[in-house]
Amino acid sequence: MVKKGPENVQLVSLIKFLEQSGARNKVAIWKKTAFLLSKPTRQRPEVNLRSIDCNSSEGDFVIVPGKVLSEGRLTHKVTLAAFRVSKPASEKLSKAGCKTISIKQLVESNPKGSKIVFLVK
Repeated sequence: MVKKGPENVQLVSLIKFLEQSGARNKVAIWKKTAFLLSKPTRQRPEVNLRSIDCNSSEGDFVIVPGKVLSEGRLTHKVTLAAFRVSKPASEKLSKAGCKTISIKQLVESNPKGSKIVFLVK
């Protein structure tokens, strides 16, 4: 029998948590994040630091439902929630003074999903 959907236990629990939070709070951003995370790895968004820098401003909350890559640099501080961050990108983020948190922490601190920059490319 062919497996469908993610097999990573942490990812499956995160997707379930996001779907429940989206339904409970009637917030589409959490449902969309769950949908994108449930896709195969090759189809999940990959966002470069340059894109984060261009589409956000100082102090923003940024969510990436995929992987953050290290191309480019950040010129301002943001709080980043992503499923995965590459090692070089993590180093650049710490040098820029940015804070990285899990997607679950972002949902718990901001259940209504207000004032969040949602990046998929």
